[in-house]
Amino acid sequence: MKKALAIVLFSLAFSSQAQIAENPEDVSPLLIGEKIPNIEVVNIDGKKIESDKILNKKTVLIIYRGGWCPYCNNQLADMQEIESDVLELGYQIVAISPDSPKFLKETESKDKLNYALYSDSEGKFAQAIGVAFKKDKPKLDKYSEGRNPGFLPVPSVYVLNDKQEIEFMYINPNYATRLKGELLLAVLKNL
Repeated sequence: MKKALAIVLFSLAFSSQAQIAENPEDVSPLLIGEKIPNIEVVNIDGKKIESDKILNKKTVLIIYRGGWCPYCNNQLADMQEIESDVLELGYQIVAISPDSPKFLKETESKDKLNYALYSDSEGKFAQAIGVAFKKDKPKLDKYSEGRNPGFLPVPSVYVLNDKQEIEFMYINPNYATRLKGELLLAVLKNL
Protein backbone atom coordinates (compact mmCIF):
# COMPACT_ATOMS: atom_id res chain seq x y z
CA MET A 1 0.00 0.00 0.00
CA LYS A 2 2.79 2.43 0.93
CA LYS A 3 4.62 1.64 -2.31
CA ALA A 4 1.49 2.32 -4.40
CA LEU A 5 0.89 5.60 -2.55
CA ALA A 6 4.50 6.66 -3.15
CA ILE A 7 4.16 5.90 -6.87
CA VAL A 8 0.91 7.90 -7.11
CA LEU A 9 2.44 10.86 -5.26
CA PHE A 10 5.55 10.76 -7.47
CA SER A 11 3.39 10.59 -10.59
CA LEU A 12 1.30 13.54 -9.43
CA ALA A 13 4.40 15.58 -8.60
CA PHE A 14 5.98 14.84 -11.98
CA SER A 15 2.79 15.42 -13.97
CA SER A 16 2.10 18.72 -12.24
CA GLN A 17 5.57 19.89 -13.16
CA ALA A 18 5.29 18.63 -16.74
CA GLN A 19 2.23 20.73 -17.57
CA ILE A 20 1.99 23.30 -20.31
CA ALA A 21 0.96 26.61 -18.68
CA GLU A 22 -1.85 28.67 -20.17
CA ASN A 23 0.29 31.83 -20.36
CA PRO A 24 3.99 32.71 -20.10
CA GLU A 25 3.35 34.35 -16.72
CA ASP A 26 1.98 31.06 -15.36
CA VAL A 27 5.00 28.78 -15.91
CA SER A 28 6.57 27.03 -12.92
CA PRO A 29 10.26 26.66 -13.78
CA LEU A 30 12.75 24.54 -11.93
CA LEU A 31 14.57 26.68 -9.40
CA ILE A 32 18.12 27.21 -8.16
CA GLY A 33 19.30 24.07 -6.41
CA GLU A 34 17.09 21.74 -8.45
CA LYS A 35 18.46 19.31 -11.01
CA ILE A 36 17.65 19.31 -14.72
CA PRO A 37 15.88 16.00 -15.53
CA ASN A 38 17.25 13.63 -18.13
CA ILE A 39 15.07 14.19 -21.21
CA GLU A 40 15.68 13.16 -24.81
CA VAL A 41 16.38 15.95 -27.31
CA VAL A 42 17.52 15.83 -30.93
CA ASN A 43 20.83 17.16 -32.23
CA ILE A 44 21.30 19.20 -35.39
CA ASP A 45 21.86 16.00 -37.40
CA GLY A 46 18.53 14.50 -36.27
CA LYS A 47 20.03 12.05 -33.76
CA LYS A 48 18.20 11.57 -30.44
CA ILE A 49 20.37 12.13 -27.39
CA GLU A 50 19.72 12.13 -23.65
CA SER A 51 20.21 15.54 -22.05
CA ASP A 52 22.45 14.08 -19.33
CA LYS A 53 24.98 13.26 -22.08
CA ILE A 54 24.95 16.93 -23.18
CA LEU A 55 24.76 18.63 -19.80
CA ASN A 56 27.44 16.53 -18.10
CA LYS A 57 29.74 19.48 -17.47
CA LYS A 58 29.34 23.09 -16.38
CA THR A 59 26.84 24.58 -18.82
CA VAL A 60 25.13 27.78 -19.83
CA LEU A 61 21.79 26.44 -21.04
CA ILE A 62 19.73 28.73 -23.26
CA ILE A 63 16.08 27.89 -23.89
CA TYR A 64 14.77 29.95 -26.81
CA ARG A 65 11.59 30.18 -28.87
CA GLY A 66 13.11 29.47 -32.28
CA GLY A 67 15.27 30.78 -35.09
CA TRP A 68 12.25 32.65 -36.50
CA CYS A 69 12.26 34.96 -33.45
CA PRO A 70 14.39 38.12 -33.88
CA TYR A 71 14.84 38.47 -30.10
CA CYS A 72 16.12 34.90 -29.94
CA ASN A 73 18.52 35.50 -32.81
CA ASN A 74 19.88 38.58 -31.06
CA GLN A 75 20.36 36.59 -27.86
CA LEU A 76 22.08 33.73 -29.69
CA ALA A 77 24.40 36.23 -31.40
CA ASP A 78 25.12 37.89 -28.04
CA MET A 79 26.07 34.50 -26.60
CA GLN A 80 28.31 33.85 -29.61
CA GLU A 81 30.14 37.13 -28.90
CA ILE A 82 30.98 36.04 -25.35
CA GLU A 83 31.51 32.35 -26.10
CA SER A 84 35.30 32.46 -25.73
CA ASP A 85 34.94 34.12 -22.30
CA VAL A 86 32.34 31.54 -21.26
CA LEU A 87 34.64 28.70 -22.37
CA GLU A 88 37.57 30.28 -20.54
CA LEU A 89 35.50 30.26 -17.35
CA GLY A 90 35.01 26.50 -17.80
CA TYR A 91 31.46 26.43 -19.18
CA GLN A 92 29.96 25.19 -22.42
CA ILE A 93 27.00 26.85 -24.14
CA VAL A 94 24.01 24.72 -25.17
CA ALA A 95 20.83 26.11 -26.74
CA ILE A 96 17.50 24.26 -27.04
CA SER A 97 14.39 25.31 -28.99
CA PRO A 98 11.24 23.78 -30.49
CA ASP A 99 12.77 24.11 -33.99
CA SER A 100 13.37 20.90 -35.93
CA PRO A 101 16.98 19.96 -36.81
CA LYS A 102 16.45 21.38 -40.32
CA PHE A 103 15.71 24.82 -38.89
CA LEU A 104 18.47 24.49 -36.28
CA LYS A 105 20.91 24.13 -39.18
CA GLU A 106 19.54 27.30 -40.76
CA THR A 107 19.92 29.21 -37.47
CA GLU A 108 23.43 27.89 -36.90
CA SER A 109 24.49 28.86 -40.41
CA LYS A 110 22.73 32.25 -40.48
CA ASP A 111 24.00 33.33 -37.05
CA LYS A 112 27.44 31.68 -37.46
CA LEU A 113 27.15 29.88 -34.13
CA ASN A 114 29.91 27.65 -32.75
CA TYR A 115 28.00 26.21 -29.82
CA ALA A 116 25.54 23.31 -29.92
CA LEU A 117 21.84 23.68 -30.81
CA TYR A 118 19.29 21.00 -29.94
CA SER A 119 15.68 20.39 -30.89
CA ASP A 120 12.83 19.94 -28.42
CA SER A 121 10.07 19.91 -31.07
CA GLU A 122 7.70 17.84 -28.95
CA GLY A 123 8.18 20.08 -25.90
CA LYS A 124 9.16 17.35 -23.46
CA PHE A 125 12.28 19.16 -22.25
CA ALA A 126 10.53 22.54 -21.92
CA GLN A 127 7.69 20.87 -20.01
CA ALA A 128 10.06 18.96 -17.72
CA ILE A 129 11.88 22.12 -16.69
CA GLY A 130 8.60 24.00 -16.35
CA VAL A 131 8.94 26.73 -19.00
CA ALA A 132 6.37 25.60 -21.61
CA PHE A 133 3.18 27.57 -22.26
CA LYS A 134 0.35 27.09 -24.75
CA LYS A 135 0.58 28.71 -28.17
CA ASP A 136 -1.50 28.24 -31.30
CA LYS A 137 -0.24 25.13 -33.05
CA PRO A 138 -0.66 26.26 -36.68
CA LYS A 139 1.92 29.00 -36.21
CA LEU A 140 4.47 26.50 -34.87
CA ASP A 141 4.00 23.56 -37.24
CA LYS A 142 6.39 24.85 -39.91
CA TYR A 143 9.44 25.18 -37.67
CA SER A 144 8.85 21.97 -35.73
CA GLU A 145 7.91 20.13 -38.94
CA GLY A 146 4.56 19.16 -37.44
CA ARG A 147 5.87 17.85 -34.09
CA ASN A 148 4.96 20.79 -31.83
CA PRO A 149 1.92 19.95 -29.67
CA GLY A 150 1.08 23.66 -29.32
CA PHE A 151 3.64 25.21 -26.99
CA LEU A 152 6.46 27.73 -26.77
CA PRO A 153 9.09 27.95 -24.06
CA VAL A 154 9.52 31.11 -22.03
CA PRO A 155 13.04 32.26 -22.99
CA SER A 156 15.36 31.21 -20.17
CA VAL A 157 19.02 30.98 -19.27
CA TYR A 158 20.21 28.41 -16.75
CA VAL A 159 23.73 28.04 -15.39
CA LEU A 160 24.34 24.43 -14.39
CA ASN A 161 27.13 22.75 -12.50
CA ASP A 162 28.60 19.43 -13.66
CA LYS A 163 25.85 17.55 -11.76
CA GLN A 164 23.13 19.32 -13.80
CA GLU A 165 22.08 21.33 -10.76
CA ILE A 166 20.86 24.87 -11.32
CA GLU A 167 23.20 27.49 -9.86
CA PHE A 168 21.63 30.52 -11.56
CA MET A 169 18.58 31.14 -13.70
CA TYR A 170 17.08 34.01 -15.64
CA ILE A 171 13.55 33.73 -16.94
CA ASN A 172 11.25 36.49 -18.12
CA PRO A 173 7.74 35.98 -19.52
CA ASN A 174 8.31 39.08 -21.68
CA TYR A 175 10.03 37.42 -24.64
CA ALA A 176 11.57 40.74 -25.73
CA THR A 177 13.62 41.11 -22.52
CA ARG A 178 16.71 38.88 -22.48
CA LEU A 179 19.71 38.38 -20.24
CA LYS A 180 22.63 40.35 -21.65
CA GLY A 181 25.95 38.62 -22.22
CA GLU A 182 27.89 41.03 -20.02
CA LEU A 183 25.58 40.31 -17.06
CA LEU A 184 25.87 36.57 -17.66
CA LEU A 185 29.67 36.86 -17.62
CA ALA A 186 29.51 38.72 -14.31
CA VAL A 187 27.38 35.91 -12.87
CA LEU A 188 29.74 33.20 -14.15
CA LYS A 189 32.76 34.97 -12.65
CA ASN A 190 31.02 35.03 -9.27
CA LEU A 191 29.81 31.42 -9.09
